Amino acid sequence: MVEMMLCGTCLAPGHFELVAVPLPQTAPGGWVLVDIAAAGLCGTDYHIFAGKHPFLSYPRVIGHELSGRVAVAVPGWARGTPVVINPYVSCGTCRACRRGKPNCCARIEVLGVHRDGGICARIAVPASNLYPAGDLPLEAAAMVEFLAIGAHAVQRGDVAAGDRVLVTGAGPIGLGAALFAKARGAEVHLHDTTPARLEQAAGLGFEHLHTALGPDHAEGFDVVFDATGHAGAMEAGFAHVAHGGSYVLISVVHDRISFSDPEFHKREMRLIGSRNATAEDFETVMAALRSGAVEAKALLSERITLADLPARLPELAADRGRLIKAIVTLEAAP
Repeated sequence: MVEMMLCGTCLAPGHFELVAVPLPQTAPGGWVLVDIAAAGLCGTDYHIFAGKHPFLSYPRVIGHELSGRVAVAVPGWARGTPVVINPYVSCGTCRACRRGKPNCCARIEVLGVHRDGGICARIAVPASNLYPAGDLPLEAAAMVEFLAIGAHAVQRGDVAAGDRVLVTGAGPIGLGAALFAKARGAEVHLHDTTPARLEQAAGLGFEHLHTALGPDHAEGFDVVFDATGHAGAMEAGFAHVAHGGSYVLISVVHDRISFSDPEFHKREMRLIGSRNATAEDFETVMAALRSGAVEAKALLSERITLADLPARLPELAADRGRLIKAIVTLEAAP
């Protein structure tokens, strides 16, 4: 008898169900079967549910913030090993991959976006996309990916001790960037039009919180990060970059972004794109979680069972301002 599993699937915009499919028993060469333990929900999943993701076709099993245990032993990986999953499946042969930048692979396939994701009992993943979780709790391990995006942006922005940093957009990705900028010794300011998000930031120890930026900040910031996913906010952010400063765009939107070329050159501004994360960023985050420099419990908004997800996903998508991270808990196979 074929063993089945339930997959959290967006069949079409606004239509999410648990769909039964056969439980994978084998994986391609070089890939590993992983029993999923926990999966974080993020803006990408909510955008997919709302029909706003530009790079996706339906139906799609969602979920790319994943942790679990190796289901079947393969060389280098013992059965039961707890792992963090890097969801960016790169081609390994394009110019970006050859230069050590698989996070921006020309033919990248992200789990839960370009190919089916991990809100299910078991998934196959390239062995190179697995990192040992060690003693990291698997619920915390499911938060590594979204924090790694922030850590990567901070690395891209070359944030240094003493820098004045502005993060616009205090959602999960923005908070990740703020946490790792703070870890580098920067003075971190957070800007968001949603007071509830700034209250959450205050609970994480941030003091410089703004619903608007007035004349006190006219001199600008050494590094500005945009994590809003809003074209207007991204364009407005150019004005907040200090002379000699950098602007890092973590957000991606389908629109065109424009800016004043004279102002850009006058300030000798650096404009930087930041996409996904690298193995080094994943290791940075895992070390921060293990040391307590970043506390997973402080980021957890609520736990949801897979069975409850179809009923809860619409309300979570409609009320994201109160969330940092919702985690879907799944039973790993024995």
